Amino acid sequence: MPESPRHGDLFAPPAARTPIRVGIGGWTFAPWRDNFYPAGLVQRRELEYASRRLRTIEINGTFYRAQSPATYAKWAAETPADFVFALKAPRRITEGRRLAQAGGEARAFIDGGLAEFGARLGPILWQFPPSRPFDADDLAAFLDRLPRDLDGRALRHVLEVRHPSFACGRYVTLARAHGMPTVFTDSPDYPSLADLSGPFVYARLMRSRAGEEHGYPANELDEWARRAKSWAAGGDPAELPHVLPAQAAQVPREVFVFFISAAKARNPAAAMALQARVDA
Repeated sequence: MPESPRHGDLFAPPAARTPIRVGIGGWTFAPWRDNFYPAGLVQRRELEYASRRLRTIEINGTFYRAQSPATYAKWAAETPADFVFALKAPRRITEGRRLAQAGGEARAFIDGGLAEFGARLGPILWQFPPSRPFDADDLAAFLDRLPRDLDGRALRHVLEVRHPSFACGRYVTLARAHGMPTVFTDSPDYPSLADLSGPFVYARLMRSRAGEEHGYPANELDEWARRAKSWAAGGDPAELPHVLPAQAAQVPREVFVFFISAAKARNPAAAMALQARVDA
């Protein structure tokens, strides 16, 4: 893609690389044109710019409807080779009556063009609504049917559970048996499970504040950087809420941290501030 004559080096990606990727939800939000995107940057180049300031973006649009393969290919082409997208799976699947019957829809979503992302395809987030309680048999049947590879490339799935009944040892044991990570969130509205249950960590931080330049106070960003580094090194920060006891150090993991919702205008600044800390 040709370089903008006005923005030039603003599109150069950061040099530092760690197993920790920090990002935001989406890339189109009008207030970001005042505090994240350069003045005069045309909207069609916002993904190009954002993907060179952040190492990952969670796509929310796929939660409402799947996109075309051509759209996925276009998004991939606008980002650096080492950039990774996370995608929210369609809510028609996760909000349906029975998860056990959703295997075909899950396969159709995955086969509907996600291969166009190639190596840029990161975790697929299956977000369950607060109204869905834990049903071990139903969930196990769903996980058994989830596709685990696409065109020879291993798929990464992650569950976001929002009903309090998931905060139990039986759920954590089931998730671990399937190698399925669970989203950790600092939201006061949903269960916060830091129990490690898969080969990577996926955190959604939802407490950014409009009055903080970087969304979170510096001391809190320092703490999240410490936790992210611990997760990446195989650790399990014991101070975070767990259902089962924190695990002893294990193998290193890739870590994804997203700043979502809350004071959304501050989230790009929060993500860049945290990425700078973990890259240091």
